[in-house]
Amino acid sequence: MSLTAKQPRPKKCAVTTCRASFVPKASFQSWCSPDCGVVIARTKQEKKRKELAQVERREIKVRKEKLKSRADHLKDAEKALRDYRRNYELSIGSGCISCGLSQEEIRAAQGWKVGGAFDAGHFMGKGARPELRLTPTNIWLQCKACNSGSYMHARKGYTVSQGFRTGLIARIGLEAVEALESDHEPRKYTVEELKVITAEYRAKTRELKKGYAA
Repeated sequence: MSLTAKQPRPKKCAVTTCRASFVPKASFQSWCSPDCGVVIARTKQEKKRKELAQVERREIKVRKEKLKSRADHLKDAEKALRDYRRNYELSIGSGCISCGLSQEEIRAAQGWKVGGAFDAGHFMGKGARPELRLTPTNIWLQCKACNSGSYMHARKGYTVSQGFRTGLIARIGLEAVEALESDHEPRKYTVEELKVITAEYRAKTRELKKGYAA
């Protein structure tokens, strides 16, 4: 009795725009025609190129991270905290801490500005009071005009900084504001501490943004 070779079963072409039925000549064949074979080969090449590019980006990021100074890590931590404070204040509907305008009023007047209409402003400026640059209660939502020092949108009878203080007292109370004003304790963060702060506030911002999308 002679044994006959088992005939391969028909397959669907792996090219999504084709999906024609065909009988493969080899078990690994997933394309129905030479043209579809070229499409699959190009798709694999593009996938490999993207994978290599991703690996390269990761390696560049690691190299850049190793070259960062303490000052660079401080900037990263401050940006992460500012981003979180701005997004958090926006998420709960806060207006500008200095002029008191609502988000809707600010967007209507300043929405055209590069980078948006809102900033995260420091109550005690980081130039004069660098020890408070990473203190969350020192950073609040400001419109672009107030954060740049413009008096056009200041509260009536107030400078921008006076308006900031008045708004902050309304938010956290006079005692907490005076505690900020009298806080001169130096903060000497290590690089590792700054990395932790950066990671923490980036994660918090991601969670906030997930909430927007939900």
